[in-house]
Amino acid sequence: MYFRAWNTAIGDMGYALSRLEIDPDFSDGESSPVGDDHDSPQPSSQNELDHEVAQLTKMRSEPHDKLKRVLPRRQEFPVSPVKMLAGREGNYTGRGRFSSADRCHLMNKYLPVKGPSIVDQLTTRAYVSQFSNDGALFVAAFQGSHIKIYDVEKGWKLQKNIVAKSLRWTVTDTSLSPDKRSLVYATMSPIVNIVNIGSAGTESHANVTEIHEELDFSGDDEGGYSFGIFSVKFSNDGKELVAGSSDDSIYVYDLETNRLSLRIQAHTSDVNSVCFADEASHLIYSGSDDNLCKVWDRRCFRSKGKPAGILMGHLEGITFLDSRNDGRYFISNGKDQTIKLWDIRKMSSNATRTPGFRNYEWDYRWMDYPLRARDVKHPSDQSVSTYKGHSVLRTLIRCYFSPEYSTGQKYIYTGSHDSCVYVYDLVTGAQAARLVHHKSTVRDCSWHPHYPMLVSSSFDGDIAKWEFPGNGESPIPVNNSRPRPRRRHFD
Repeated sequence: MYFRAWNTAIGDMGYALSRLEIDPDFSDGESSPVGDDHDSPQPSSQNELDHEVAQLTKMRSEPHDKLKRVLPRRQEFPVSPVKMLAGREGNYTGRGRFSSADRCHLMNKYLPVKGPSIVDQLTTRAYVSQFSNDGALFVAAFQGSHIKIYDVEKGWKLQKNIVAKSLRWTVTDTSLSPDKRSLVYATMSPIVNIVNIGSAGTESHANVTEIHEELDFSGDDEGGYSFGIFSVKFSNDGKELVAGSSDDSIYVYDLETNRLSLRIQAHTSDVNSVCFADEASHLIYSGSDDNLCKVWDRRCFRSKGKPAGILMGHLEGITFLDSRNDGRYFISNGKDQTIKLWDIRKMSSNATRTPGFRNYEWDYRWMDYPLRARDVKHPSDQSVSTYKGHSVLRTLIRCYFSPEYSTGQKYIYTGSHDSCVYVYDLVTGAQAARLVHHKSTVRDCSWHPHYPMLVSSSFDGDIAKWEFPGNGESPIPVNNSRPRPRRRHFD
């Protein structure tokens, strides 16, 4: 995200840009939950991924050979649910139960594409969707200061309504602690606020009904609103926070000592996304508007003062990163309208300087991506695979691996500027689903870690829940009579 001279820019934009945005090109008519393949751009054709990660994915999501067997020398794939269940009851595998791969193969037949039902509707843009690690809680953050936490296991009852403190433009990111006791939220300032979400009261107005403790990421030598934070994440042990900022830096905050423990001057432009690579939290991935992904090893950073490696391949800035949580693979969403899959073993020590391949003027905040740029390839692309079909415009749109428990991370899914959610097959690159409901940009979406359920958040103000086969509950009726303000192109 471009963030230069942002104090002036935010003041000029004013409150109008925090209001609901609905694309005027959409009609009020009912839309189908799964888009027609003819209505959407198709991902670029590519051969099946021939890489170790493809084999790992297949191992996690394909059934036992004895469940595939139809005749002695003939195998069936995919295996039907009836035959999977019959094989389990007949104890064909000798285990008497499904393995995790058997379970994933069965559940991969039931993608969360039915619906949606509406979890909530606000008259302001929805920026963040996030399930807790166990799926018991769901967090939705909105531009108009509100962060809502729902108890999924109690029928999506509102557990906490947080009104953010010192909001600058929007809530840029939130993160739940692993123990679900705390939530941090970031905005366009160096102050991250932490909230106790286990308290009894539902309403949490900053420093009115509850204390929102301030964590100052600016250090001792700076202050005020010198930079903003785009991305913040808890470590897996809940003891640290990592953040990416508009001053091209990565910050690590120690919650036990309540102080900033590390600042890395990481990139030459905004750091839009950061995440820990695995449960150990020694490795950090970062993505920036300088088009680069970088890997940082905190165990040796202080002695070397540089990244463990650099990964090139995107032609434009990077909006989001998601780790496979194995310390080896991650994906990135880019303003070049692609998702890329990375293997950090392919990283280099320095970014290769190549002749300029961009001979056009373009700004993703208000312009469509140039047609002539869509087939351009980076001359030193180090990515393992590339996924196309969605649209990354106007805002920092997010992408993720599907859950390990229910899918074996067989899919990659993402929001999109064209108001849809896209699901890609990681191995084949094919578009597995396109979810159609929203009337404006889908910035974020989150797949339940255990069930076939996906929730999307959009600039139209809707938090929409997709399921398979559906839980039989009557969805909240969609209010199509909301005012439609003039389309805005700033974010």
